[in-house]
Amino acid sequence: MFEEERKRMILQYIEMHTRASVQELGQELSVSESTIRRDLRELEEARLLKRTHGGAVSLQSVNYEAAVPDKEDRFLEEKLRIARKAVEMIEEGDAILLDGGTTTLHIARALKSFRDLKVITNSIMALNELKDCRHIEVSITGGMLRPDTMAFVGPMTERSLDMVRVDKAFLGTNGLDIREGITTPNMLEAATKRKMIAVAKQTILLADHSKIGQISFCKVADLTEMDHCILDTDTPDSFRRQLDKLDVDYTLV
Repeated sequence: MFEEERKRMILQYIEMHTRASVQELGQELSVSESTIRRDLRELEEARLLKRTHGGAVSLQSVNYEAAVPDKEDRFLEEKLRIARKAVEMIEEGDAILLDGGTTTLHIARALKSFRDLKVITNSIMALNELKDCRHIEVSITGGMLRPDTMAFVGPMTERSLDMVRVDKAFLGTNGLDIREGITTPNMLEAATKRKMIAVAKQTILLADHSKIGQISFCKVADLTEMDHCILDTDTPDSFRRQLDKLDVDYTLV
């Protein structure tokens, strides 16, 4: 079987079943798992599917959200650059809000040198990073825990956020599209993110280029509602031009 035919069959199988493991694709196509892994990597680079831990899912699955282990090492260099730029925007004495996610986790890891900072987060991972920092006042929102993201969401989380006002909120996203804006697969998560935007003087969106053009189930906000976006340098030129037309403030790192 030729490579292009094999890739076409992989895409057809995943579109039909929404998701598939490396093992079942290898059995279905009678090829080695190493060959399937290479094909999945190349198909993801072509933005034709999304790899997961042990397999792949269709990009058409707007309800799909990868678990933290699946996301932590993906586009790591881009996330680290985005996080470093975000930290540059934080000043001593600030009260900041950190959304759940792997990019905001990198921000939390970089905050330990601050001497006067208030951090509110719905992320257990961010809390674990900062819990021993004596010069940082850390608050956790509480709420309903989403195991996939290790973050609290829901009405209890929103009520907790209602009690604070912050200088800057740093938000992640699953999808970023000019027309559809910022989207996420989970309704409760979308509502929690909207509340974060409401209680912040400034909202900074963090997104690597893999999020661009993706649309998830629930809308959070329009791009024009963001005070600033931090994107990586692989952001397509066409997307940048559209941001310029909308007068959206952004930085490329």
